[in-house]
Amino acid sequence: MNTNPVSRQRKLLILIVDDNMSFVERMIGLLEEVKNIAYINVASDYDEASRLLLSEPHDLVLLDINLPGKSGIALLKKIKSAGGTTKVMMMTNHAEEYYRVLCRELGADYFLDKSNDFAKVPGIVSHMNGGGDMIVVNNNFV
Repeated sequence: MNTNPVSRQRKLLILIVDDNMSFVERMIGLLEEVKNIAYINVASDYDEASRLLLSEPHDLVLLDINLPGKSGIALLKKIKSAGGTTKVMMMTNHAEEYYRVLCRELGADYFLDKSNDFAKVPGIVSHMNGGGDMIVVNNNFV
């Protein structure tokens, strides 16, 4: 029996949902250095993200609140109501306490400020296959 934890890890499928292509390109650049990622899909709105999520299960969705059409909040509700194991990381410029609390109540696993927490994403993603839970910093879920 092989008990090496590295050999048991499977690579993650990630979906980035954001209409700001500069942000998406920067995030992909950061995530390319993470070893446990199999593939990164990109969607720029609710409908495109919904289609991708239906086509195959994703391990992690990086989700902006402001999207064309329906909001990221609506997509968060849809993902969490489906009952799967997909983790959701809210990435937003709307990092006010109101949105932080709302997203936590709706089941977001992480909530990051795009401006200040950008560099935390690769560490969180690397940690995901280690079986860890939500990372808490200064009593806020990140």
